[in-house]
Amino acid sequence: MQTPERAIPKRRQHNLATDLVTDLSQRILMGSIASGDKLPSESEIVREYGVSRTVVREAISKLQASGLVETHQGKGTFVLARSQQSGLHLKVETAFSVRHIIELRMGLETQAVALAAQRRTHDQLAKMRVALDDYQDLLAKEDSCVEADRRFHLLIAEATGNPYFVEILQNLGNAVIPRSRIASSERAGSSLTHHAYLANLEHEAILVAIRRQDPDAARAAMWTHLSNSRERLAPVE
Repeated sequence: MQTPERAIPKRRQHNLATDLVTDLSQRILMGSIASGDKLPSESEIVREYGVSRTVVREAISKLQASGLVETHQGKGTFVLARSQQSGLHLKVETAFSVRHIIELRMGLETQAVALAAQRRTHDQLAKMRVALDDYQDLLAKEDSCVEADRRFHLLIAEATGNPYFVEILQNLGNAVIPRSRIASSERAGSSLTHHAYLANLEHEAILVAIRRQDPDAARAAMWTHLSNSRERLAPVE
């Protein structure tokens, strides 16, 4: 049997995923996979590295979370242009680093959602509803909800009327939504779909408070959502 070209030594699954992230990230940053290029398909990566499809999916999710790539349904995963990549170049490879991001978000987004509850327009509220409907449709298909999730949070930032909230979240890129990707790869037996389902319930509570224009309830709902997201992460090893 032919040895895969870039075979990764057999170790624990989350270590394999992290090793794959490291190698693909280096190829992207060194330009061997250029901005705008499509990543090899899941099957091609499986053959090239000798890892399972589960490992490949976890690695792609981490690359999305770090803001290096973006997946378009039915088309594949593409390397983002440097101008689109996270300006903060956040590394989201461990539960520990994600906790730091969530702490940042707890300070930022609890204030943003309170302002959004006070200032949102009917049109902005309708767009938030659409984002959550899209999230639920993807959840029902057990597909990635990352983009719909991120869109919901960005719409809240936009509803503040303060462009700096939007700019900060945009600079964070896909690292805004890293929670379940890290948890799914580091906690044995965890369910990505179950985590997404819980997040959906929390999103609905946030939207109810925004619709009622209740800033205190909105702030509490966002705090609960982000706090629960932090608790859903695997323990730091």
